Amino acid sequence: MKVLVPIKRVIDYNVKVRVKADNSDVDLANTKMAINPFCEIAVEEAVRLKEAGTATEVIVVSIGDKSCQEQLRTALALGADRAIQIDTADSLDALNIAKLLQKIVEEEQPQLVILGKQSIDSDNNQTGQMLAALTGLPQGTFASEVKVEGDKVNVTREVDGGLQTVALNLPAIVTTDLRLNEPRYASLPNIMKAKRKPLAVKPVADFGLDLTARTKLVKVTPPAQRQAGIVVESVDELVEKLKNEAKVIS
Repeated sequence: MKVLVPIKRVIDYNVKVRVKADNSDVDLANTKMAINPFCEIAVEEAVRLKEAGTATEVIVVSIGDKSCQEQLRTALALGADRAIQIDTADSLDALNIAKLLQKIVEEEQPQLVILGKQSIDSDNNQTGQMLAALTGLPQGTFASEVKVEGDKVNVTREVDGGLQTVALNLPAIVTTDLRLNEPRYASLPNIMKAKRKPLAVKPVADFGLDLTARTKLVKVTPPAQRQAGIVVESVDELVEKLKNEAKVIS
């Protein structure tokens, strides 16, 4: 069984995000980048399926310029077998990313595609669902458990009312939630081995797709600064301020 895992290069979640002075976008200059945390969970789940003998090959794919090869190599060090970079300098929206991934699915014919449910930069939570629609494959989103049984995959989903389990015929698409697993750290020997694993670079023009953006980034602004709190001397003073200044009680 072949498993395909799309991954995205994002700002490391430990880094404080900076906004450009003209509010045109996020400032990425001299910023530490990493694999999107939900994508790490997807890689970990695919590798676990391989270690269990369920999967035979794990392929990771990322869309971006040469800089995303760092994250692809990290995924290879975590246990993936080979990597594909779709080379483009353009910032693509979710629909165009899904279109490119559809082409990779058609080329590779994986039995399972595992994606993070969303990226921590755009937070759209769209790509997995769009890919399922374009490929016509069944989907299980927000997965907290994935079990492959024969020609089906049982996906336990986190929903508002609790947990829901769906049985999908393979091939299928699964998007991962936080509680699916705990990603491992890459060991030094595996980091060295990853340098020798195959990484194919495919120019975006080779796919022959119209990648005209359907969305436009208008403005990026940082969140409002939190105001400092104050210390009150008594309960009566607290009630007075809540009533007359904050106006949260009457």
